[in-house]
Amino acid sequence: MNQKLDHLRAQLQAHAPLVVAYSGGVDSAYLLAEAHRTLGSQVLGVIADSPSLPRQALADALALAREIGAPVEIVKTDELDNPAYASNPPNRCYFCKAELFTHLDALAKGRGFRAIAYGENADDMKHERPGRQAATEFAVLAPLRDAGLAKEEIRMLSRELGLPTADAPAQPCLSSRIPWGTPVTAAALEMIERGEALVRKFGFRVFRVRHVVPDKAAPSAALARVQIAPEEMPRLAAVEQEITVGLLAAGYAGVEIDPAGYRSPA
Repeated sequence: MNQKLDHLRAQLQAHAPLVVAYSGGVDSAYLLAEAHRTLGSQVLGVIADSPSLPRQALADALALAREIGAPVEIVKTDELDNPAYASNPPNRCYFCKAELFTHLDALAKGRGFRAIAYGENADDMKHERPGRQAATEFAVLAPLRDAGLAKEEIRMLSRELGLPTADAPAQPCLSSRIPWGTPVTAAALEMIERGEALVRKFGFRVFRVRHVVPDKAAPSAALARVQIAPEEMPRLAAVEQEITVGLLAAGYAGVEIDPAGYRSPA
């Protein structure tokens, strides 16, 4: 572990001053914290704000950055204006990351930063990540990955730093709740955000509200498919009716509870 940390810190020092693509998630929060510890004022976190980011997630990320002590700026991204993204193909994340890195590249060049880094970790190499192509095209660094740090190691190191993200569940963007091929719209993202805020209010921690459109000709008649982590499912029966009523009030035409629950992708 000491060798990995030495490698990480050496990378950060070699590329200072540095912009960190920050989301408030486990990996980017640790990367920002370690970069701030290593580089001090030579690091700037930048978070992308778009309809696919819940308002509470943005507020939490900014609060965490203040706790870390690192400066963070917000950039508005417009991936929804790109038909290649909004049509929701399997490589949707490529277009999102390309939009983000376009903004970060301009910021870095305009303000004298040497490089951009993002929070890909060593475990991510086991999976197909369309955003990795965009990172390669923009020469974005992945210091955690290159240091060989896996997800559980990042969680452990985050715990040592006292970061509240150490045990946080994964929270991909709201667009990930919409099946491939179903268009991503601001209205759909707003419904998902309201729906997940409701489920979270009942104390559930690991879950998804999937936005399902059975009839593409009637996108307003979407169904909410609720997936709760299996270990949390026993608590669902007591509040299922309230959740259903709340999701209907949020704009869904119907509600389904997935009996298999939610499981993280392999």
